[in-house]
Amino acid sequence: MEDFEVLYERASNRKGGDEGLEAIVSEPLNDHDVSELPDSFVLSELSKKVFQSGFVWRVVRNKWPEFEEVFFGFDIDKLLMMPPDMLERKASDERIIRNLRKVKSIQNNALMIDDIRREHGSIAQWISDWPGENIVGLWEELKKKGDRLGGNTGPYALRAIGKDTFLLSRDVEAYFRNHKLIDGGLRTKKSLATIQSCFNNWQDQSGRSLQAISQIISYGIGDNFV
Repeated sequence: MEDFEVLYERASNRKGGDEGLEAIVSEPLNDHDVSELPDSFVLSELSKKVFQSGFVWRVVRNKWPEFEEVFFGFDIDKLLMMPPDMLERKASDERIIRNLRKVKSIQNNALMIDDIRREHGSIAQWISDWPGENIVGLWEELKKKGDRLGGNTGPYALRAIGKDTFLLSRDVEAYFRNHKLIDGGLRTKKSLATIQSCFNNWQDQSGRSLQAISQIISYGIGDNFV
């Protein structure tokens, strides 16, 4: 395992120096700001990532104001009151991307949020309280409790919400494989434990967010030159 300084220097050399690198590294929200997010916003971001999975992200992003209109601004209580026939009618609305399975996931994930908020006050509070040193555990909980939130969908949604998380992008995966830190499946318990442990060590060394470290790794591999 390389030290964070090595990761940073490699990315800096590819991006025109420290100033150039820092200009493209972003930071997550702090835990307090995450905890204040409304349930409707969290559901909207979860749903957006579900629809973007396997589809052109730009098209989904451009249509999202219409999704907000069709689905009551992702108001949890209103969505939970929808009968099955109304949900099916909405799935055929020409204003949105018509995919019944993904549309059903909106109501299913509204139900997940309702269950979580009954115990934790809000899903945002639950997410903000989750420790970063086990962020892969939060990924697993979203996959288990939610609908269509496995793979990269859950982590990308967390990033969009503002929760500090690394992402297993192609570049990050390539780094771990090139340095023989993992072998076999990317999302096996062994691989995820190794990846989490590495990020925890880099965070201890640098004081940087998981998000920033993830981006710095990505900028230091492949064709990521200025």
